[in-house]
Amino acid sequence: MFEIDLDLIKKYDRPGPRYTSYPTAPHFHEEFTSDNYLDEVIKTNHAENNRDLSLYFHIPFCDTLCYFCGCNMIVTRNRDRIKRYTDYMKNEIDLLRSHLYPERKSIQLHWGGGTPTHLNPDEIHDLTSYINQSFTFDDNAEKGCEIDPRELTRDHLVALREGGFNRISMGVQDFNDKVQKAVNRIQPEDMTRQVVEWVRELKFDSINLDLIYGLPHQTVDDFAKTVDAIIDISPDRIAVFNYAHVPWMKKHMALIKEEDLPAPEEKLNILKMTVAKLTGAGYVFIGMDHFAKPDDEMAIALHEKKLYRNFQGYSTHAGTDLYGMGITSISQLERVYAQNLKTEKEYFDAMDEGRFPITKGFLLNDDDLLRRHVIMKVMCDFELNFESIEKQFNIDFEKYFAWGLNNLKEMIDDGLINIENKKLTVTEMGRLLIRNVAINFDGYIERKEDTARYSRTV
Repeated sequence: MFEIDLDLIKKYDRPGPRYTSYPTAPHFHEEFTSDNYLDEVIKTNHAENNRDLSLYFHIPFCDTLCYFCGCNMIVTRNRDRIKRYTDYMKNEIDLLRSHLYPERKSIQLHWGGGTPTHLNPDEIHDLTSYINQSFTFDDNAEKGCEIDPRELTRDHLVALREGGFNRISMGVQDFNDKVQKAVNRIQPEDMTRQVVEWVRELKFDSINLDLIYGLPHQTVDDFAKTVDAIIDISPDRIAVFNYAHVPWMKKHMALIKEEDLPAPEEKLNILKMTVAKLTGAGYVFIGMDHFAKPDDEMAIALHEKKLYRNFQGYSTHAGTDLYGMGITSISQLERVYAQNLKTEKEYFDAMDEGRFPITKGFLLNDDDLLRRHVIMKVMCDFELNFESIEKQFNIDFEKYFAWGLNNLKEMIDDGLINIENKKLTVTEMGRLLIRNVAINFDGYIERKEDTARYSRTV
């Protein structure tokens, strides 16, 4: 356990990137086309560059709208619409496979949404079968799926397990009835417990539960009851996200009344209570908003300095090429980010023309590669060895990052980081504010080239 200093949280609570990529998504541009992406796919698929694959499938459909949702999603119950979409995902798989070096193995698979389990069990069987016959998976591949217990049957989980999935992630947000009604997500505690019981019966390797603080009507005392219930359920991993109220970006968030949101002081006290309870119960604080049991792969990866970060958040698989399929999904190759088109019609039209459905992307230069490496080391290892960076990139670290190191002096004084013997180390308190640390190595912010609106860091 560690003591959270709320005065420091208030001091550093400001907008900033989450750094699931560097450069961040607002820098992606439409001058980057499907042809640019194709060039990079071809360039990076050969025997000498046999990097493992990470595969992401975006299944955007949901049964109902959660007012807090920041995802790219579509509310529909039209099964023909859903089938058409998954058929086109198969076409995207075929197009990608035609350019992949055949001996590359997939070590990670993730279905996100939306609600992937809005697919019925037969549709899950159909898509998993196609994926499994199209890619060669490592025997120890991590295969995770996001689920929603409100429309889930045990047969959904059976279909996922038979398709090779071994990890489950499920949103809880808050068990309080008043909060659930305010965000249009009615999910009783016994429903969640039933699904967790099924997951364990079917011998999935791991289960993650998500909580959100900052939702309407939340209080420290009431949210403490949810946290206690989660500890009793005992998932392998827990994510505790800060609700970002951005109705100018997600119009449906305007359905949440701002006057019902907890006051900033109450919100910070909710965070403090949650961290204290989870670490007191034995969960390892991974960083920013993630917790895991000590024997979980994520906690082990933290200890061994093998954590990684991509568009799905923290991961235990570094050094992979990430290929995203479906609308809005993002791919990440060695020097390229590429985001798919955002509407079904555009996506279908691109696939009908036999081209990758790219809407925008980014080609990294050498400075971007260096800074991405440094930022990911900060975000995942919570330390930086200056000499190691100097040898790898042939730079003078303190000269190259003079702007950022000068800014960090205040964080040293506040006990968030230490810098000694050409090594930066982040304290446990600093992990809560790790985005604030990473910002100081961001070249676009240093050069005042970043004008994006970001969520607050806490």
